[in-house]
Amino acid sequence: CRRYRLSTKDVPIAALELRHRQRARAEDRIRAARATGLRNLPFHDTAQNRIWLEIVQIALDLLAWMAMLALTGKPRLWEPRRLRLRLFSIAAQLVTTGRRRYLRLARHWPWAHVIMQALARLDTLPNPG
Repeated sequence: CRRYRLSTKDVPIAALELRHRQRARAEDRIRAARATGLRNLPFHDTAQNRIWLEIVQIALDLLAWMAMLALTGKPRLWEPRRLRLRLFSIAAQLVTTGRRRYLRLARHWPWAHVIMQALARLDTLPNPG
């Protein structure tokens, strides 16, 4: 687009790169929102669709906070579809014994170590209350 080139002719390269990175980050968030449930509005009523949009926003916030607080390395960059496949669909049991609860994860799951590392990171965070 010639008009675009002319309008950025005198802009420093660093500023252009920053603008493009910000745009790419916004497009990543939009893609994640669509993968989380924003692709189609499931209801005919506007009020119900508003509630659906709030639920999608809460899910996106939880995914973003989980990535920032619990995940490290490559799992931190996983898209919602990959997170659902690898982390959210693991077979597990919640066992209560001796007034304590234990989460037993399937040992054969290839990404169980990612979940255990994430839980360990969450345990090291200070108690907000």
